[in-house]
Formats: sequence, structure tokens, C-alpha cells
Amino acid sequence: MASNLASIAGRTGLRARFSASRLPQGPAAFLPKRVDRVPGALRYASESAPAAETVKEAAKETAKKAPKEIPKRTKRGSKKGLYGTSLAVVLLVGYVYGTDTRASLHRYAVVPLIRAIYPDAEEAHHVGVDVLKTLYRFGLHPRERGDPDGDGALATEVFGYKINNPVGISAGLDKHADIPDVLFDIGSGIVEVGGTTPLPQEGNPKPRVFRLPSQNAMINRYGLNSLGADHMAEVLKQRVRDFAYAAGFGSHDDSEQRVLDGEANVPPGSLIPGKLLAVQVAKNKLTPDGDIDAIKRDYVYCVDRVAKYADILVVNVSSPNTPGLRDLQAAAPLTAILTAVVGAAQNVERKTKPRVMVKVSPDEDSNEQLSGICEAVWNSGVDGVIVGNTTNRRPDPRPKGFVLSEKEQQTLKETGGYSGPQLFDRSVPLIARYRAMLDQGPPSQTEAAAEKPEEGSGPTEIPARKVIFASGGITNGQQARQALDAGASVAMMYTGVVYGGIGTVTRVKQELREELQKK
Repeated sequence: MASNLASIAGRTGLRARFSASRLPQGPAAFLPKRVDRVPGALRYASESAPAAETVKEAAKETAKKAPKEIPKRTKRGSKKGLYGTSLAVVLLVGYVYGTDTRASLHRYAVVPLIRAIYPDAEEAHHVGVDVLKTLYRFGLHPRERGDPDGDGALATEVFGYKINNPVGISAGLDKHADIPDVLFDIGSGIVEVGGTTPLPQEGNPKPRVFRLPSQNAMINRYGLNSLGADHMAEVLKQRVRDFAYAAGFGSHDDSEQRVLDGEANVPPGSLIPGKLLAVQVAKNKLTPDGDIDAIKRDYVYCVDRVAKYADILVVNVSSPNTPGLRDLQAAAPLTAILTAVVGAAQNVERKTKPRVMVKVSPDEDSNEQLSGICEAVWNSGVDGVIVGNTTNRRPDPRPKGFVLSEKEQQTLKETGGYSGPQLFDRSVPLIARYRAMLDQGPPSQTEAAAEKPEEGSGPTEIPARKVIFASGGITNGQQARQALDAGASVAMMYTGVVYGGIGTVTRVKQELREELQKK
């Protein structure tokens, strides 16, 4: 009977009905007969050792092979990690080096590369500005590292402000106020943007900018190309609003005004402690040269739009590329224009009013011309003079006896204002002459001082000393020191930066420190 039941159970597969003592022992009993799937160990359980032993042997062989594969994966992972880390380090070092103004690549690699890629100087200028503007947006722009001005060695006072250093950037490098913050970040104490005209104007036909690489010089006849005073005002206004929002003042009109009125404890133009922003204004080319009232309206229109966002207003009457503009440097018309500008600047809705300077030509250098300009400065209440602009003259090549290439000889014949290192030798004596004339005071004061004051009369009020900025041919610290020694408060650069690269300001400041230590 028992044997019949077992036979039935075997046929039906109902092993669960049997007692535990009769169940097959070990997991091998439930494996298919072909259990060994390990390569090299393929066999049937019925033909070899028990199934459990087969599984054990397969596991041993698998365990022997596993350690040989794991290190390979680990090694590959280590290599990837090493490559990733190395790449990150290279990128970090490249970022720190490439965005440091002290990096020599800015002078010896970037500048020659730009000249090679963009033969047209104006195109190179536009590309350079666009690139710097984009880099600034992502925080990748060049900047001065290490706070070299922190020692106070170059600090100076200008218009009641203490600025970090007396090295500035002249107008023309940033015509439309696209990159003032970039120019501040490369170390400049003062940045001049513009010039701007009341209405947008294209300027002169292209090509209008030409290089003289052997002389590190340029000739340009831009003709005051401008997007107009309204455009510049909007750009500068947005800059103030962005600053107000970042400083926690909010984003409404009142926030902007609070910043301009000094609540942020920064100059209202630069928005950076120890730095000042100058905005250059000019007349439109089509405004009649002989209509002084119309010309005055041009300048006042610009002042009404942009003065609110400037620490200094610069009146350009010296560009050689706008017909009739330099004729405005005569005493009578210049006095009328400057008086109108000063009056408009005083009406700016801001607690501190912008200062006014006039930019004069290096070509008007006779005693009579200098005397007339100084008289206009005194009579109008202008605060200072920027001595130097481009020149219509063509200086001799340097070094003495150097022969220009045929191409550069042809370039020298182009119409326009010349700028380059050769202007420096003329700039320093001119600065000294302006310093002497302005320090004498207006003729009426000089005559009064010569007379003996009546008994009982009150003290004579001493007018504020006029400020002079030097502009023309400055390319190194030694030249900057000479300009300052001649009577200037600030040394401005343009062509020196074009050829010297974005690190020029940092280099000139370091050289200036060394010069001052010698002195």
C-alpha cells in the first residue's frame, strides 16, 4: 500500500504531502539537471558529482575570475576622475590667469591676434567692446586682482573726491557707455565715456580708422559717431537702477534718486568708491557752425539728459573731425557755450552737482589761444581743462631716422586726428603752460591783487584751483609722473591701451609707484 502511494505521489509531483523527513535535502534537488552554466564546467548532474558540489565549484571559479575584472573597472574610473580633476584645474588656472590684468598674454598675444584677425581697426574696436561686454555679463572679464590701490600710495583728490589712483581712460574707447564697469575693473581711477551728441549721427564715411603699428599710433576721423544723448541716458539710468536694486534700495524711481543723492555712499556717476565717471558731450555735425544759440542748445540738450548720471561732464570743442568745432575754442563762443553748460549742470536734480571740464586741442598752442581759453574757463565757472586731444599734425617717426613702410607712409596721408606716443613731448609743456595761466586767476582778480586793498575792506575770496587732466601720448608710468609733475591731477590714456592691451592701466600704475618711490 505504501509503495503504491509513493508511486502515485511521484507521478503527480505532490511532494508536499510527504513528511519533512522524506523531502529531498539541499537546494540542488530543485535545480534542473543541467545546472552548471559556468564556461568550462558544462556537465550534467547525473554524470558527475552531486548537484550541490557542482554549484560550489562554479561559485569558486566565478570568485576566482571576479577580482581580475574589478580592478580594471576601478582603474578606468580612477583615470576618468584624474582627467576630470586635471581639466578642472586647468580651466581654473586658465580663468584666473586669463582674467588677471597682469597676464602678459593681454599685451603680447591678444593685441597682435586681434590686429591679425581684424585688419580694419574700427571693426576690431567694435568686436573688442562686444566681447568685453559679453564677458562682463558672465563674470569672465579681465579685472585687476589683489587690490593694488589698497596701500593708498597713488590716492589723490579730484573735485573733493578721494580717488584711488590718477590713471584714467579717455573717451573714444567706450563711445556708447557699453563697458564703463569693465574699464573700472581693469584699474582706472577715472573713466570717460562718449562723446555723445543730441541726435544720433553716423559720423564720417568708412573706413575712418587707420593703424600705424610701427609707431603704436592711430589716425581716426570718426566724426563723433553717436547713438544720441537719449540712448546714453537710458544706458546710464539702467546702470543706476541695477545698482540700486542690488544694494537693496528697490527698483522704483525713488530708489534711483536715493542712490544719486548719495545714500549708497558712492559717487553718483561711477557708483564705485574711489572712482569717477566722466561723460563727454558734443554738438551735432549738422548744427550750423555760426549759430551759437543752436550750438548751445545742442550741448544743453546733452547735459539735461546725461548729467544726472555723471560725476564729470566734459565739453568737447576740440575734435578735429567735426568741421568748425575747433573754431569754438575762441574766447567769445567758448565762454557762451561753457556758461550754458555750467548753468544746465547746476540745475540737475541731485544733491551734488556734476563738475564741468572742457577738452581742448593740442594744436591751439599760441599764447593768445591759451589765454582766450583760460579766460573762458574763468568767466564761465568751468571747473577744469582736459589738455590734449588728437592732432592734425603729423609727427616725425620714432626712433629718429626710422623709415616708415610704404603702406604706413600712405596711411600717414589720411585725413583725421593723429594719436600716439609722439604727442607726449608736446603735451607736457602745454600742461605746464595751462597750469601757470590758470593759477594766475582771471585778469580782473590779478589786477585787483596788484592794487593795495583799501583799509577796512574784507578778505578777498580765493577761487578754487582749476583741475587739469593730461591726455596725449601717455604710455608708461614715467610719462604719467611727468604729466602729474607738470600740473595735471590725472593722466588719461587711449591709444596706449589700444596697443598695450587691457592690462595697460595696471602696468602704468605699478611703474608710477616705482617712479614716485624714486622721487
